[in-house]
Amino acid sequence: MKKMILLTTATMFAVAAGLQAQTTATSNPIRFGLRAGVNLSNMVKSSDNDITTGSKTGFNAGAFLEIPVASIFSVQPEIQFSQKGYKESGTALGTPYEYKRTTNFIEVPLLAKISPVPGFGIVVGPQFSFLASTKTQFTVANATRETIVKEDSDNLRKNVLGGVIGIEAGVKNFVASLRYNMDFQNNNGDGTSTTPTYKNQVISLGLGIRF
Repeated sequence: MKKMILLTTATMFAVAAGLQAQTTATSNPIRFGLRAGVNLSNMVKSSDNDITTGSKTGFNAGAFLEIPVASIFSVQPEIQFSQKGYKESGTALGTPYEYKRTTNFIEVPLLAKISPVPGFGIVVGPQFSFLASTKTQFTVANATRETIVKEDSDNLRKNVLGGVIGIEAGVKNFVASLRYNMDFQNNNGDGTSTTPTYKNQVISLGLGIRF
């Protein structure tokens, strides 16, 4: 996984170098930025899952390049850390419980950005996600048990292809973003309540700065 991340990151900056010559014809240079924010994540259930889940709060942070191609069009490769997952609550034997699953990903979105007016942009494109770690948390009767899921578990898909769509609004060097992203592939769960088959979906809010 580390080799894939390094290769993808190297490709991202190679693209930036390759497009540097094109920016000389525009008034906007290539810009580097940093962004952080909050995720609201849940699952998209497969048809064989008979569980009810709710949104879980997580964290995202990353870096991006904004590479102008035309007056209203740019390419925006990124690399980021993103927490996903879901939570489930219910009652077992008359006792309320809460179950949370947190999955940590290193993600590489490769986005196209259209800016119809200054300070506003629409982004869309594929996203490659690499699973870093998974943790489950089960709480019942004020007792909590946390479990780190082994990385070699067959129930976990390590590399996931997904898609991103969102909007951005910027003022000077600052930018705010609202995005929705969803996996195109299921995890490798067996469809039970403990290892359900699902796709991640996330609404992300972020604030960033461009240099």
